[in-house]
Amino acid sequence: MGTAVGGERSVPRYVQIADEIVQQIRAGVLKPGEMVPSESELVERYGVSGGTIRKAMVEVRASGLVETRHGKGSIVKDRPPVRHRSSDRFRRSHRRGGKAAYLAESAQSGATAKVSVLYIGPMDAPEDIAERLGVSAGTQVLARRRLYFRNGTPVETATSYLPWDVVKDIPELFAENPGGGGIYARLEDHGHEFAEYVETLQARPASKAEASELALSPGSPVVHLIRDAVTTEGRVVEVCDTLMAADQFVFEYRIPAAD
Repeated sequence: MGTAVGGERSVPRYVQIADEIVQQIRAGVLKPGEMVPSESELVERYGVSGGTIRKAMVEVRASGLVETRHGKGSIVKDRPPVRHRSSDRFRRSHRRGGKAAYLAESAQSGATAKVSVLYIGPMDAPEDIAERLGVSAGTQVLARRRLYFRNGTPVETATSYLPWDVVKDIPELFAENPGGGGIYARLEDHGHEFAEYVETLQARPASKAEASELALSPGSPVVHLIRDAVTTEGRVVEVCDTLMAADQFVFEYRIPAAD
């Protein structure tokens, strides 16, 4: 790594190359579905070693704009982000219109959405989930695990945990399709009116299993979001543990300027 005039450290060459490739993708020079030039092509183009190109491609993959296919190289993703609007995606008007939050926000972006149900049934509440639900660790809860697709690509996994005493008399919550408006609509139908939704987000690299499930390159960034659905009585009647491909979502929050 060189040193610039005045003692400031210069930008490493591999970072410069990575930035140029990323800018080409964002500018549409490299289009979705196209292959990124091979290592040998990039070596010739930039006049650097293969090691420098490999380091540059690590940076490019970290951008989330490309995916690596074994034996083929890197391809530019066709995954424009869904805008995730916390201020309106849980509005009752969406549920009354028969749309759950994910379907509502996908429709707003012009995307085709699909939900695959992976599991519905009883589960012992993990310690962190139990604490949020106000029950003892190991207490039986209802778990609903789903895999969400947008335009045929998996973008999100989510597991909802609901207290057994709340769901035992709501048979729709045990069905793959709980009906128009999703599980929140069914809960409100049975008197559990929502006051607020509290979300905690953390960005981190995907594990190997998570990357495989979401069709990501190993180590790609994901957003881990946990949401508590709180009723007007102050009870948490659902905890949703969600993992999202970070390049698929833009989070937009409206924050009141209170005194």
